[in-house]
Formats: sequence, structure tokens, C-alpha cells
Amino acid sequence: MLNDPLANILNDMNMATYVGKQDCIVRPVSKMITTVLQILQNNNYIGSFEVKEDGRGGSIKINLIGALNKCGVIKPRFPVKLNDFEKFEKRYLPAKDFGFIIVSTSEGIMTHNEAKEKKLGGKLLAFVY
Repeated sequence: MLNDPLANILNDMNMATYVGKQDCIVRPVSKMITTVLQILQNNNYIGSFEVKEDGRGGSIKINLIGALNKCGVIKPRFPVKLNDFEKFEKRYLPAKDFGFIIVSTSEGIMTHNEAKEKKLGGKLLAFVY
């Protein structure tokens, strides 16, 4: 039984990148997971991904391009205000302007840089660098 599917998928991507695989197949599929993967793809951390629906939760085939150093979820999902992003950047990212934090806001899931531009707070989901 999966308690946190996002954590399992990010861990599978970490392990596949660490071992040197070109792609990995993860499951199950959800809207949040596909949105997080879309953000990773837009920021050139992963290549393309393909969602396959099989009637049992579905699966996703992710093309890894080797640009991913580390990614993981942030537990507990801390609520964050606009002026608190810097504290969490220092905690989860290795250097300034290196990587990003994925945040769930009232306007959808986005990176912390986009949330700063739109002047939004939210809940922390994951970090990527």
C-alpha cells in the first residue's frame, strides 16, 4: 500500500538516475504527479513522459536525461507565506538560484520562483536540484 505516491515516484526517479538508467516506469498516476512531472520537464530536469492508462491506476514512462541531481518531497507539507520562502530555500536547496521548490498554491502547482512573482503563498510539496 502506498502512503505517498509522489514520494515514491521521486524516489524511483532518484534511484534510476543514480544507477544510470535512461528511463523508468512509475505508478500510480494522478493529476498532481503529472503536473509535477510537467514542471520538471519545463525546467529541463527530465525528458518526455508518457502516461499509460491500464485500468489499475495507470503508469508513467519517464525519459531521464541525467540532469537530475536530487529530488524529494517535503514532509510535513509546511504552509509557507510569501516572505518565508528564503528560509525553506536555505533548508532544502544547496545554493542560491540552484534548483527550486515545488509549491501548491491557490492558483495551482508551480515553482517557488513563480509563486514569488505572483506574490502567492501555499504548501510545500517537493524540492528539485
